[in-house]
Amino acid sequence: MDTDPTTKTASDDDAAFIYHEWDRRTRAHDIDGLLELYTPDAILETPLIPRILDQPRGVLTGRDQIRPFFQRGTDNRPNDLVRWYRTGRYHFDGQTLMWEYPRAHPDGGDQVDLAEVMDLRGPQIAHHRIYWGWFGTPLLIPQRGNG
Repeated sequence: MDTDPTTKTASDDDAAFIYHEWDRRTRAHDIDGLLELYTPDAILETPLIPRILDQPRGVLTGRDQIRPFFQRGTDNRPNDLVRWYRTGRYHFDGQTLMWEYPRAHPDGGDQVDLAEVMDLRGPQIAHHRIYWGWFGTPLLIPQRGNG
């Protein structure tokens, strides 16, 4: 993927499509629809991968590797910490789409705080990185037994 920030790889309409559809398909647990948003050779990086898939690296490549992560990751959602509140604002520079799930929820509670960063190739995601904030990060650490 071209990393020159002046190179436009997607349109504003492509970014709006991904912003809205990624959220809608994730909430609906539409794994097939969600995977259609990714290029066949897409890369997904998140520290949640080792936790969910019990593997050492937080990187998956291609839809076949990404599918089990989404399947396992949506099994127990929504829950009290993953509530999917977004502000409705996102940033797009012609290549990279970014938005936040802030910790502070409008109802006064907390949710897992994430930043989604996606490099787009047309109306598809070529490289997706998920960054965790201070509130959510401790949830990534496996709990040790009391014995």
